[in-house]
Amino acid sequence: MPERLNWTRAADQTILSMRAAGATWAAIGTALGLSRNTIIERGRRINALGGPATLPKQAREPEEDRNRPPLPAGDPVSWGLLTEGTILDGIEYVPPHEPRKPANPEGDEA
Repeated sequence: MPERLNWTRAADQTILSMRAAGATWAAIGTALGLSRNTIIERGRRINALGGPATLPKQAREPEEDRNRPPLPAGDPVSWGLLTEGTILDGIEYVPPHEPRKPANPEGDEA
Protein backbone atom coordinates (compact mmCIF):
# COMPACT_ATOMS: atom_id res chain seq x y z
CA MET A 1 0.00 0.00 0.00
CA PRO A 2 1.37 3.46 -0.82
CA GLU A 3 2.55 5.73 1.92
CA ARG A 4 0.23 8.40 3.18
CA LEU A 5 1.19 11.82 1.81
CA ASN A 6 1.39 14.60 4.37
CA TRP A 7 0.29 17.78 2.68
CA THR A 8 2.04 21.00 3.62
CA ARG A 9 0.65 24.49 3.51
CA ALA A 10 3.27 25.33 0.88
CA ALA A 11 2.04 22.52 -1.38
CA ASP A 12 -1.57 23.57 -0.90
CA GLN A 13 -0.66 27.19 -1.65
CA THR A 14 1.18 26.10 -4.80
CA ILE A 15 -1.89 24.20 -5.98
CA LEU A 16 -4.18 27.12 -5.23
CA SER A 17 -2.00 29.76 -6.86
CA MET A 18 -1.13 27.73 -9.96
CA ARG A 19 -4.76 26.70 -10.47
CA ALA A 20 -5.94 30.31 -10.08
CA ALA A 21 -3.33 31.33 -12.68
CA GLY A 22 -4.82 28.83 -15.14
CA ALA A 23 -2.44 25.90 -14.83
CA THR A 24 -3.63 22.41 -15.66
CA TRP A 25 -3.68 19.62 -13.08
CA ALA A 26 -0.88 17.89 -14.98
CA ALA A 27 1.33 21.00 -14.87
CA ILE A 28 0.78 21.37 -11.14
CA GLY A 29 1.57 17.68 -10.63
CA THR A 30 4.80 18.06 -12.58
CA ALA A 31 5.77 21.10 -10.52
CA LEU A 32 5.19 19.21 -7.25
CA GLY A 33 6.54 15.87 -8.45
CA LEU A 34 3.19 14.13 -7.95
CA SER A 35 0.68 12.46 -10.23
CA ARG A 36 -2.11 14.38 -11.91
CA ASN A 37 -4.76 12.33 -10.10
CA THR A 38 -3.20 13.04 -6.71
CA ILE A 39 -3.27 16.76 -7.45
CA ILE A 40 -6.87 16.61 -8.68
CA GLU A 41 -8.01 14.93 -5.47
CA ARG A 42 -6.15 17.39 -3.27
CA GLY A 43 -7.38 20.31 -5.36
CA ARG A 44 -10.96 19.21 -4.90
CA ARG A 45 -10.49 18.92 -1.13
CA ILE A 46 -9.05 22.41 -0.81
CA ASN A 47 -11.48 23.92 -3.40
CA ALA A 48 -8.84 24.95 -5.92
CA LEU A 49 -10.80 26.95 -8.46
CA GLY A 50 -9.76 28.24 -11.84
CA GLY A 51 -7.78 26.34 -14.37
CA PRO A 52 -7.38 26.64 -18.08
CA ALA A 53 -9.95 28.81 -19.75
CA THR A 54 -12.45 26.78 -21.67
CA LEU A 55 -12.89 27.61 -25.31
CA PRO A 56 -16.14 29.39 -26.07
CA LYS A 57 -18.72 27.27 -27.81
CA GLN A 58 -19.07 28.02 -31.46
CA ALA A 59 -22.29 29.62 -32.47
CA ARG A 60 -24.64 27.03 -33.89
CA GLU A 61 -26.72 27.65 -36.93
CA PRO A 62 -30.44 27.72 -36.24
CA GLU A 63 -32.07 24.36 -36.72
CA GLU A 64 -33.99 23.78 -39.89
CA ASP A 65 -37.74 23.61 -39.88
CA ARG A 66 -38.47 19.95 -39.24
CA ASN A 67 -41.73 20.18 -41.15
CA ARG A 68 -40.26 21.48 -44.40
CA PRO A 69 -40.81 19.46 -47.56
CA PRO A 70 -37.95 17.17 -48.64
CA LEU A 71 -35.23 18.60 -50.85
CA PRO A 72 -35.44 17.61 -54.52
CA ALA A 73 -32.98 15.08 -55.92
CA GLY A 74 -29.67 16.72 -56.69
CA ASP A 75 -30.25 19.76 -54.49
CA PRO A 76 -26.83 21.34 -53.87
CA VAL A 77 -27.23 21.04 -50.08
CA SER A 78 -28.14 17.37 -50.01
CA TRP A 79 -25.78 16.44 -52.85
CA GLY A 80 -22.89 18.17 -51.09
CA LEU A 81 -23.61 16.34 -47.83
CA LEU A 82 -23.78 12.99 -49.58
CA THR A 83 -20.60 13.41 -51.61
CA GLU A 84 -18.35 15.28 -49.16
CA GLY A 85 -15.10 13.40 -48.69
CA THR A 86 -15.82 10.96 -51.51
CA ILE A 87 -14.56 10.70 -55.07
CA LEU A 88 -17.66 12.66 -56.15
CA ASP A 89 -16.76 15.65 -53.96
CA GLY A 90 -17.02 18.83 -56.03
CA ILE A 91 -18.75 17.16 -58.99
CA GLU A 92 -22.11 18.62 -59.96
CA TYR A 93 -25.18 16.42 -59.80
CA VAL A 94 -26.43 15.20 -63.19
CA PRO A 95 -30.02 13.96 -63.09
CA PRO A 96 -30.71 10.60 -64.70
CA HIS A 97 -32.57 10.49 -67.99
CA GLU A 98 -36.29 9.94 -67.83
CA PRO A 99 -37.08 6.34 -68.76
CA ARG A 100 -39.13 5.91 -71.91
CA LYS A 101 -42.65 4.79 -71.47
CA PRO A 102 -43.26 1.47 -73.21
CA ALA A 103 -45.34 1.77 -76.33
CA ASN A 104 -48.81 0.36 -76.05
CA PRO A 105 -48.93 -2.52 -78.59
CA GLU A 106 -52.69 -2.19 -79.08
CA GLY A 107 -52.44 1.43 -80.10
CA ASP A 108 -54.89 2.45 -77.42
CA GLU A 109 -54.05 5.17 -75.06
CA ALA A 110 -54.51 4.04 -71.52
